[in-house]
Amino acid sequence: MQADQTTVDPSEIAKFEAMAAEWWDPNGKFKPLHMLNPCRLDYINTQIAGEFDRDLGVSSPFKGIRILDIGCGGGLLSEPMARLGAEIIGVDAAAGNIPVAQAHAKHSGLNIDYRHTTAEAMAAAGERFDVVLNMEVVEHVADPLAYLTACQELLKPGGLHICSTINRNPKSFFFAIVGAEHVMRWLPKGTHEWDKFITPDELFDLLSQSGVEPVDRQGFVFNPLTWGWRLSERDLSVNYVTASTKPA
Repeated sequence: MQADQTTVDPSEIAKFEAMAAEWWDPNGKFKPLHMLNPCRLDYINTQIAGEFDRDLGVSSPFKGIRILDIGCGGGLLSEPMARLGAEIIGVDAAAGNIPVAQAHAKHSGLNIDYRHTTAEAMAAAGERFDVVLNMEVVEHVADPLAYLTACQELLKPGGLHICSTINRNPKSFFFAIVGAEHVMRWLPKGTHEWDKFITPDELFDLLSQSGVEPVDRQGFVFNPLTWGWRLSERDLSVNYVTASTKPA
């Protein structure tokens, strides 16, 4: 893919531009991500620590690891990675997200390199990373395989790619669209399109086609009784996450 080509879907970017100012409001339009974030971080941190033989019990365990957070939004994942000592670059195709992320990082005393750009442009520029975080993005792009291929190109040999998205089945339609957008009103109506959701088997196949080796997948499961999320090796019926490695 050439530098001027992109898998960005302008209509999807417009949705998130409209919500940019609310990224750090735990009760705002990104409330679902704030609720999910501890569970996402648990998976991400465990995978990175295991892949790079790091001890999460020490100070700055990710020092020396270069991480790219694609679709960084307001920095909900970038900031915890920076606190763990990583060299973190956050990129987003929605220009309005970048100043929000920059302002919050500055207020938090964190040094994070935020950029308004795309995965394709980063890959074409020759940027390479130890870890690529690709969380809740692939269901919003125009060409998932081309996008995942760009993510693979951004990885150093032996690098780790973590990708999360939403399964496509009747249950995900009920919970991710009817429940989250119409009943609970956690997200504006139209945030997600059910036919863009990707099943775990489809994602594993796309990842393999892109040039990485899928090594793990787990579900993010919401418990309405505890009002919290947990990881599950068996229940990938709605939200789920995958880990893949690039051959050395």
